[in-house]
Amino acid sequence: MPFSPAELQDLPGVISAPRFATYLQAMGNSREQALELYAWNLDISSALIVPLQVCEVAVRNGVSEAIEAVHDANWPWNNGFIRSLPRPKSKFRYNPADDLQLCARRLPTTGKIIAELKFAFWENIFTAGQDSRLWNAHFRTFFPGAPLAQSIPVCRAQAYADLQAIRHLRNRIAHHEPVFTRNLADDYQRIHDMIAWRSPTAAAWMDGKQTVMALIAQKP
Repeated sequence: MPFSPAELQDLPGVISAPRFATYLQAMGNSREQALELYAWNLDISSALIVPLQVCEVAVRNGVSEAIEAVHDANWPWNNGFIRSLPRPKSKFRYNPADDLQLCARRLPTTGKIIAELKFAFWENIFTAGQDSRLWNAHFRTFFPGAPLAQSIPVCRAQAYADLQAIRHLRNRIAHHEPVFTRNLADDYQRIHDMIAWRSPTAAAWMDGKQTVMALIAQKP
């Protein structure tokens, strides 16, 4: 739908000059085409929320079930598990133990804690230190769709890297940043594969529900 003269005049200021400049530069300083790209970026960001949500829920539930298999249902208060979590080298970096203990102090049940923990917490459970404690015995139980031709350490390392990339995409969308320069087809495939590792059925269901791939084809 074409932009009205008022929209062409006012929307760039609402978006802000520095932010809109990214779109202008990408579209050869055409204000109308830059607004078309901005609108498309809004649409694709919105569409990506669906697979991102399915991915986060699938992964966190798979991880929490694996933790419970080793540390029982009250694992958020299990000191052995807390001590096993990776420690950041800098106090300014995310600390999964701090995140878990903060949630455990103010929330009464494991289920509520699972819903509150940051995406980065689940990502950090896929670090190498958890191989002998958790994944060697339980990876294929809770992520049965992972490639059988790959060893568990290789699968675990791939999950860690993919979840980092997925989190970065999620954060860009959450902070209303441009995603139009990314290879969004690869991003979608990465999200799909993580869901499929947990449940191929869930991944197929999400494929039927998502609108990401159609929007990618409509990029200005």
